[in-house]
Amino acid sequence: MRANIVFEMAKDGGCSCYMVEDVPDFGLFGFGDSPAEAKADMLHAYEEIRDILVSEGKAPVELDFVYHYDMKSFFEYFDFLNVSKIAERAGINPSLMRKYTSGVANAGEKQYQKLQKAIRDIAQELTCANF
Repeated sequence: MRANIVFEMAKDGGCSCYMVEDVPDFGLFGFGDSPAEAKADMLHAYEEIRDILVSEGKAPVELDFVYHYDMKSFFEYFDFLNVSKIAERAGINPSLMRKYTSGVANAGEKQYQKLQKAIRDIAQELTCANF
């Protein structure tokens, strides 16, 4: 089963993630000081739920995770990516992009689409790269 996981950064710098879909017997949430910590917390909860279901004689639900980030959580999780360089590739002003990622300004749907295309293009280039 596909599980869409949404990440959100709080104004205090913390992060949460949650599963969008309704699954019988459980829901998934994760919390932490970073997206990586929130993801690890959620995956730990998933493993605990699977263990409980097995101990009750129930078949555990197999989930395929798909992660959805807001801009701030995306660039914090993938902190090896250069925000300004990706902004340039996406045709977004780098200064404005830094405002988006710091939470000072909010991006519109058009900006998200530009960024999504740039990220997909980068991913495609990386899958073709060899050493």
